[in-house]
Amino acid sequence: MVQKHSQAAPQGERLQARRREILAAASVLFRSHGFHSTGMRDIAAASEMTVGNLYYYFENKQDLLAFCQEDAVRRLLGIAERTMQLRLDAASSLWLLIVGHIRCLNEGVPGSIAHLEVEELEAPARRRIVRLRDQYERVLRSIVQSGGREGVFVETDAALAVHAILGAANATVQWYRPRGRVSLPRIAHAFATQLVRGLIVPGTTFEPP
Repeated sequence: MVQKHSQAAPQGERLQARRREILAAASVLFRSHGFHSTGMRDIAAASEMTVGNLYYYFENKQDLLAFCQEDAVRRLLGIAERTMQLRLDAASSLWLLIVGHIRCLNEGVPGSIAHLEVEELEAPARRRIVRLRDQYERVLRSIVQSGGREGVFVETDAALAVHAILGAANATVQWYRPRGRVSLPRIAHAFATQLVRGLIVPGTTFEPP
């Protein structure tokens, strides 16, 4: 059920909170029926509101998709910024970012399965999201390149390495289930450890921070 917010909260804050609540309800439908098969009427029903009320928060499914994409990537950029402020070695920084990425998309971003549908966005929303994604990917590439300079990571194409990492991390939103056999922290830690060790120079040991 959609929760009510304090009337004292600023309008913009209330609006964003309500939009995230709607997205959380929509995420259940995205997982069970798929993004393309989920309509605005379905989302309105899951959010316990009329279709007319839903259109107050999102003009259409494109608007909802753009909100989901931007919300996700801005959260990921926040994780990247906090990780870089720690000034750790490249392997530890990359490990923390992968863990944060997986947990963010599966815990903190309602409707995160729609995060994968960037090609479905219409311009100019797609261009805006792609710019943000490129900014995030540049952080990851810089870490991989730094690890190469440090002699910790093998020589590799940083862009290809980052695409492989993001492909594995993003795919978790398609199969992870909160009530599944393995907890999300364990999944995130295992993925991050495996992906980082795949870049480590042979003979070099790596223990997660």
